[in-house]
Amino acid sequence: MAAESPLDCVIVGAGPAGLTAAIYLGRFRRDVVVLESGDSRAAWIPRSHNHPGFPDGVRGPTLLSRMRRQAEQYGARIVRAQVETLKAGRGGFQLGTAEKTLRARTVILATGVHDNAPPIPGLEDGVARGLVRICPICDAYEVIGQRVGVIGVDDHCAAEAVFLRTYSDDVAFIHVGDKPLPKATVQMLTKAGVEIIESAVPSVTIAKRRITAFDFGAGEPRTFDVVYSALGITPRNRLAVQAGAERAPEGRLIVDQHQQTSVPGLYAAGDVVRGLNQISTAQGEGAIAATAVHNSLR
Repeated sequence: MAAESPLDCVIVGAGPAGLTAAIYLGRFRRDVVVLESGDSRAAWIPRSHNHPGFPDGVRGPTLLSRMRRQAEQYGARIVRAQVETLKAGRGGFQLGTAEKTLRARTVILATGVHDNAPPIPGLEDGVARGLVRICPICDAYEVIGQRVGVIGVDDHCAAEAVFLRTYSDDVAFIHVGDKPLPKATVQMLTKAGVEIIESAVPSVTIAKRRITAFDFGAGEPRTFDVVYSALGITPRNRLAVQAGAERAPEGRLIVDQHQQTSVPGLYAAGDVVRGLNQISTAQGEGAIAATAVHNSLR
């Protein structure tokens, strides 16, 4: 019995980057399969107001649903599966799932990142109601004039609090790190007019319409209209590592101008590559990767 022919491309991940790539490859009339685990970061977005073309905003699940339908309209097959292994070899790649092994001439990794979320009870519901946020570039405009708290541990988190001072005069940095903040960081926050609260993550609670963070120093609870979690992200790069792709020091994948990794035929797009973590950026990279894949197969 003849071996099954390899697919033109397998896309791992069905977020904005992966689905954009699927739309393009479907329209290029390529045999493409998207493998999705069902945990796209974009699905957490209650409503995005900075995505072009949606002046009234768009919910993350709604955008993903529309993109999925568009990809399937042009022939892309979207399959629910967790990819366990990725091996590069002569003539392409092997992707192993619990159900079967797929062969593909090229692969696009659109696996995204995982937010290092604080262990706050009711966190997911807080995100859905807009009380807990993770991306000030995306939605700081929506918190203009509100009482804002930023949960963080280091200089990067503190810089996020300073950024939010553009939108509110009432910003507090809720320091939950084990080590004291460096003197220079304290000075930066103070100069920007950011209050510093020494707290602990378990002391942060979500109520129906507000968030409370206990200040152990003063012994008085503080309430906020919204709290940003600035604890960073972890790139989902496990499959890329298996295939031997090069990574930057923070774990993001290194790609060329066509989104190809250091492994020929292995491409990457979206948050797993860039540090901006924006839907529009991910979509652009998905389009670039898909076009490069199509050209490489011609």
